[in-house]
Amino acid sequence: MIFISRNKYPEKTIENILDVALELFIKKGYENTSIQEIVNNLDGLSKGAIYYHFKSKEDILNSVAEKIYSSTNTIMMDIKNDSNLNGLEKLKKMFSISLKNPNQNKMFSVAPKLLNNPNILALQMKEIIENTAPNYIKPIIEEGIKDGSIKTNYPKELSEIMILISNIWLNPLVYKNTNEEMLNKIKFYDYLLKQINIDIFDQTMYDQIVKLNELSNK
Repeated sequence: MIFISRNKYPEKTIENILDVALELFIKKGYENTSIQEIVNNLDGLSKGAIYYHFKSKEDILNSVAEKIYSSTNTIMMDIKNDSNLNGLEKLKKMFSISLKNPNQNKMFSVAPKLLNNPNILALQMKEIIENTAPNYIKPIIEEGIKDGSIKTNYPKELSEIMILISNIWLNPLVYKNTNEEMLNKIKFYDYLLKQINIDIFDQTMYDQIVKLNELSNK
């Protein structure tokens, strides 16, 4: 008797699902892409096979985002461990790199409005509260306090408010803004940070945030 494995190459199957889903999300938008359409573009793979690997379309989107940003955590860790930079320089570089990531453009052109997708918004909030703020931003601020480049008595609170403003209040997938409104928000955030001598924004970062705003409004 010959036994045939149900899925000999699960990693390849998952990769194929994510590639097809991303292509459809870009072409049609997340909201207008159904699980069935993903199935129809997978060369005979069944809907059951998709649900074997992913619980929902939201789960597929989260995995697509994780795949796209997979290199980001490595880059962030490299910045965090760079002994040639002080705390403030690391903070500026981290924010700059995250904005200049070429995959940002791709994600902002396909991602849904987060207020209409509370599960995705909750997952993003969980990530920034439980991972990004405590594991990347807070240690860098604490390093800046030690080396004198950052002056604050509230490293934990500052790390949380910075990441929440950047990822929620300045996120065009949460707040719908005209380019002028977005520019004013960046200027105001920049102004607030400069009141505590944290100068991290440059013109390139301004331009990239406005560009992401444009992509999300298409």
